Amino acid sequence: MATTRELFIGGKDVPAASGRTTEDISPFTGEVYATVAAGGPEDITRAVDAADAAFPAWAALAPFARRAIFLKAADLLDAKGEQAVELMAQEVGGTAPWAHFNVALAANVLREAAAAITAPRGEVLSTQESGALGMAVREPLGVVGAFAPWNAPLILGVRAVAAPLAAGNTVVVKPSEDAPLACGLFVADVLREAGLPDGVLNVVTNAPEDAAVVAETLIADARVRAVNFTGSTGVGRIIGTHAAKHLKPAVLELGGKNAILVLDDADVDYAVDAVTFGVFMNAGQICMSGDRILVHESLAEEFTRKFTAKVATLPAGDPREPGTVVGPLVSPAAAERVAALVQDAVDKGATVLAGGGAPEGAVHPATVLTGVTKEMELYYGEAFGPVCVIETFADDDAAIALANDTENGLTCGVLTENATHGLAVARRVRTGIVHVNDQSVGDEPQAPFGGIKDSGYGRFGGRWGIEAFSSTRWLTVATQQAHYPF
Repeated sequence: MATTRELFIGGKDVPAASGRTTEDISPFTGEVYATVAAGGPEDITRAVDAADAAFPAWAALAPFARRAIFLKAADLLDAKGEQAVELMAQEVGGTAPWAHFNVALAANVLREAAAAITAPRGEVLSTQESGALGMAVREPLGVVGAFAPWNAPLILGVRAVAAPLAAGNTVVVKPSEDAPLACGLFVADVLREAGLPDGVLNVVTNAPEDAAVVAETLIADARVRAVNFTGSTGVGRIIGTHAAKHLKPAVLELGGKNAILVLDDADVDYAVDAVTFGVFMNAGQICMSGDRILVHESLAEEFTRKFTAKVATLPAGDPREPGTVVGPLVSPAAAERVAALVQDAVDKGATVLAGGGAPEGAVHPATVLTGVTKEMELYYGEAFGPVCVIETFADDDAAIALANDTENGLTCGVLTENATHGLAVARRVRTGIVHVNDQSVGDEPQAPFGGIKDSGYGRFGGRWGIEAFSSTRWLTVATQQAHYPF
């Protein structure tokens, strides 16, 4: 029997004002997994009402009291591993290892946010006047509007709210229509159980057809003072445009067209394992997934032979089966989109080295291509599926030129056994993140996370997240009376 959930506003589960609901479909089975309230603009206003009312008390709560809630929530989340495995398998087709990784990292995001709550904030400034004291202090903004995506739902659902809440803001989150439980209501349940006060976090789920008006209403509300969004570059442009129109800061973590470079001094067997993980973890549905594998020509034959052989053996299918590596995409439509990118490349002369062919429902085969050229959609288009392209290069300059030949700039992996060589290459790659002697997928809660160019702007993680969701105020204290000219 399908789960039924309502909106979470002001600490209470409430139906949408319209009474409407929407279905949450399991991508692998095609069955209704949950029925959730289909919130509309009036529900966004109700949620902002609750967040705005809760803001003064939350911002004034002693930092140690706020920190205790985050630490308890992290422990509670850690204890819900098996529940998360079932939820992610059913709602987004996530495999068990991916779900456990989501739980562990999301719990650590909460712990890092807890640490940030009691970390020093601000500076003592020099002043022109003798005896005066100048200070730059960080203060919360008010209500933050958050948009949480489906692909790493626990990690990114927690990340959407953790830093804003830690900074002393209240939050209204609009979770993805493809994972309203995992990236919204489940996260709220954990924080509610940990003792988060009513109204501090509010969740408004919605039907897909209402997404634009719900988002616009949230961003336009004068009480919402900042926005964060993780998702596609196309939608991110819209979110960023609305935020700019209302003069609101935004943190946007958007799409990637990430390269993994296999330099001439790489360990080939290690590179094969690293690239396989970087491309096919979560069926390639990670913003950091490696779309482009750039291999030095001296290693190309050996790497390609070993890599394609390994890819051909990856178990695909039911995410609930323990051995499954490549689970379903988020929907059959997503699998058809990926298949169309592959077919377009093949029609224009690309060669399939592994996989290819039509998807089965939402399951697309793990696929490796070569000979992909600029007139093919896949050359510049983000695959966001279990597909990669192999291309060779003759020297570092050529590798860097290929890696930078994209409008995106999120992450990159540079595989080499020579750290100084790897660092020299990494410094020339134009991305927000580079991992030397590792693949492109990597996330740690204390590190600045985000991209450049069309991959967005602003940073989540550690003190950078706190800075993104707080404002700097200049305060002075005169310790003696001033003398004025009139």
